Amino acid sequence: MDTYWQEQFRTRMKRFGATKTDGLVPASIKVRINSGCFHREHSPEAYRLIDDYVAGADLSDVHYEIEEHETGPEILVYLAVTAAGLGFAKSIVELVTAIIKARSEGIKRGDRPSDPLELIVRGYSKDGGYFEEKILRIPPHEIVTAKEIKDALTKQTQKPQKKRQKKK
Repeated sequence: MDTYWQEQFRTRMKRFGATKTDGLVPASIKVRINSGCFHREHSPEAYRLIDDYVAGADLSDVHYEIEEHETGPEILVYLAVTAAGLGFAKSIVELVTAIIKARSEGIKRGDRPSDPLELIVRGYSKDGGYFEEKILRIPPHEIVTAKEIKDALTKQTQKPQKKRQKKK
């Protein structure tokens, strides 16, 4: 892994993670394009839709930031740690869904390029180890639902719990 990128990520997570501690853990939910760019310059229609969504959505139940990168938006968010894994607020699932739908709609309106997207959850474990899990691959013209995103996020965060249950 690129050590420069990893240091940037660690710094970004520390900055974001320093703002809150009450039993929640900071995590990154990345909507990443496989190749090419997914940022304002190449996807103005998608970002117009994303901005409109954020302006009108009630995200008051979550502490989050959206970081813009050439490879796509990254949502820094606090997640609850539960016995079943990481807990994703409904509003975060809806935000991720809105970003993915905006990308698809932006392509219809002329945004380029139109490569597939990956949904990735990443962060640092309690012992400081980096983790990254690609949880969903989305073709450019495929419509994805909030339920599919929620299921993918839930499945990813419950993998270790399910393995432990099978051993009992």
